Amino acid sequence: MQITSSQLRQKYLDFFRSKNHAIIPSAPLVPENDASVLFNTAGMQPLVPYLLGEKHPMGNRLADVQKCVRTGDIDDVGDDTHCTFFEMLGNWSLGDYFKKGSIEMSWEFLTSLDWLGLDPKMISVTVFEGDENAPRDEESADIWANLGMPRERIAYLPAEDNWWAAGPTGPCGPDTEIFYWVGEGEPQGNKWTHSKEWMEIWNNVFMQFNKKADGTLESLPAQNVDTGMGLERTLAVINGKKTVYNTDLFENTIEHIKRIVGESHFNERGARIIADHLRTAVHMISDGVKPSNTDRGYVLRRLIRRAIREAHKMGHEDACLAQVARDFIHIYQDVYESVRNNETVIIDEITMEEAKFQKTIKHWIKEYFKMLDEKNKNLEFSQIIPEGMLLGDFLETNPHILKGEEAFYLFETYGLPIEMIIELSQESGMKVDVEWFSQSMQTHQDLSRTASAGMFKGWLADHSDVTISLHTACHLMLAGLRKVLGEHVMQAGSNITPERLRFDFTHPEKMTPEQIQAVEDYVNGALKAHITVTMTEEPKDNAKARGVLGAFWEKYPETVKVYKMVGDDGVTYSEELCGGPHVEESSKMGTFKIQKEEASSAGVRRIKAVLQ
Repeated sequence: MQITSSQLRQKYLDFFRSKNHAIIPSAPLVPENDASVLFNTAGMQPLVPYLLGEKHPMGNRLADVQKCVRTGDIDDVGDDTHCTFFEMLGNWSLGDYFKKGSIEMSWEFLTSLDWLGLDPKMISVTVFEGDENAPRDEESADIWANLGMPRERIAYLPAEDNWWAAGPTGPCGPDTEIFYWVGEGEPQGNKWTHSKEWMEIWNNVFMQFNKKADGTLESLPAQNVDTGMGLERTLAVINGKKTVYNTDLFENTIEHIKRIVGESHFNERGARIIADHLRTAVHMISDGVKPSNTDRGYVLRRLIRRAIREAHKMGHEDACLAQVARDFIHIYQDVYESVRNNETVIIDEITMEEAKFQKTIKHWIKEYFKMLDEKNKNLEFSQIIPEGMLLGDFLETNPHILKGEEAFYLFETYGLPIEMIIELSQESGMKVDVEWFSQSMQTHQDLSRTASAGMFKGWLADHSDVTISLHTACHLMLAGLRKVLGEHVMQAGSNITPERLRFDFTHPEKMTPEQIQAVEDYVNGALKAHITVTMTEEPKDNAKARGVLGAFWEKYPETVKVYKMVGDDGVTYSEELCGGPHVEESSKMGTFKIQKEEASSAGVRRIKAVLQ
């Protein structure tokens, strides 16, 4: 059976709708109130508060298709299975069904002729083998066996393969992973005995324990299920493809790249990298990320510039990425509203970054030759490289030993991604003083981590009283900003730790001291009025029509939580969509103080504030 990506998404959601799951929209790639990662890297991340006990407004059975980005395996992109952007089909039970229900539904969706109709003989599974902390998961193995899975295709693997944990402490538990045979001939063995021939397509996590600070496990009162099926990999195996790049998500784009660079220069792996990176860039930009030299923007810049490099390696040095990006806009515009609404922004950002990179390369070459010989410092780029000669061809005939400090200077001065400096150096026959370079990079990364130490701490950093109080103050501050600066002000990002809140918002210019004071007065006025915080659930359309404040409306389910903050003077100080948590009343919150107001990026300002 041949199936398209759109059909697979729809079948998945239809199946779980038939099993009484509420269908919720994908969250943006940029996490909200979760600074532990730069992007949502798994389908469960946007649902962490609910997996930790928050009540979800849509109930205790949920399903969705979540956009995700992972760059840890970026060097593997272009092989048969790895992508930086991917879609995770997920279903959740929040204290409802557990192992038996989850496994049985997975098996039905995969093998029933009413759904995917996969051959059961092509499927194998893994379960947790047990260790000193938790027992062997015989329960899951028995459920699989009762469904007809041969015992020889049930592999018991250690915690590094079949155990999930939210962190050093907190919810955790075993998982069972589902694999499909992609080897030659009849299926052989299982994931343990023939690991390369079995491709993972689905993972069911069973959160049944809480790990305490002393390392011991206790059973959770409410047991949750979190599953994730990779759309790209499943699409490939259903259609009998060896690679995710031979599906409708990529095939036409790779052929487009071949036409751009010319068949004689075409390289399959390079084209896959271009396609993957441009697909990821389209979704990043559609969710508000812009190229820069830090954090998310650096990841985006690296992906775009790496795609440019792959085109250059195939002999194409003219701008071409916007053409490729349009392919993905066409594919996803009817799937994600954020892509459809931001087509112009996506094309403009990619076009500008491509032009900026061409300029950066010219500066890089000029500096490179200045390092070779001081007399080159006044030469123009065209005087260094003969017209019509490819950069790679020229560098091959002009090798140079690039000192570590020289390479690091190029990174710091021109924003040339470090990985690309090494690639360019190696490709052009240059030798790099790797040890010195690595030491410089370590120092740079240590400084970067120190400067942004508050960025990697997790869902509201924690659920302490002070963090929750700052979260409540953050909502009051946004209401104050809109009152003082205007209704164009919207949230553009936040990070809240026990030490301070950091809040990014849309505004074109620096705030005056008077405006800062007015916002402080608004928040403190609300606190002095002893606000009471109430939460109601209502249809999203009703909340939007009433003027309830919220950004990224498309990410919220059809029923939403609305937090309202009313003072004892009868004034409503804030009414906004949120997932919580908040204080119930403000008597112990203290005094609000803005410590700093500064630029974050073009058209975005940043405030850091505390409660004293």
